[in-house]
Amino acid sequence: MPTDDLPETFHVTTDEQLRAVSNLTRHRIMAVLRFEPATITQIAERVGLAKGSSSYHVRLLERAGLVRVVRTRKVRGVTERYYAMAARSIVLPAPGEGGPDVLMRHAVADLEAAPAGGARHVRMAHLRLTEEQFAELGARLEALADEYRELSDPSLPDASLVFALFHPASPEQGEGDEQAEGEAK
Repeated sequence: MPTDDLPETFHVTTDEQLRAVSNLTRHRIMAVLRFEPATITQIAERVGLAKGSSSYHVRLLERAGLVRVVRTRKVRGVTERYYAMAARSIVLPAPGEGGPDVLMRHAVADLEAAPAGGARHVRMAHLRLTEEQFAELGARLEALADEYRELSDPSLPDASLVFALFHPASPEQGEGDEQAEGEAK
């Protein structure tokens, strides 16, 4: 299925959709389907799951509208279904105050699972920026990610790009949290 037929974005808006994308196994299944359709058997092999488990997770993603059947074919009397992402990108809601950021949890899990000897570029920088600089940097990072997504070739190995530009909690907030923890002990 050509990716030209896909909508650009799918916005996660329901609790069912959020539960579906919050699971690391389903996140990895969606990564398999990112560039090309695959059958349950192909997904199971690529993710390292039993076919039954793979089928279960794909059904949940399909029910939530995140993946869909894009092609079927008969193989020895059995109908084989090919699944693909419902859109080029999935947009998650902003986490509630103090809530977990699903995207970052998955990114850290993927980074930890990556081969230890593989090439990596991981960096954290603490910056002091005006609101204008903050907005400009955010826009530049997003444009760079979009530019390289357009250059993606499904025949090449996967590479993941994750960035987070945010204002951290102020030191006063951190001190209050530590004090509350000390009182709870």
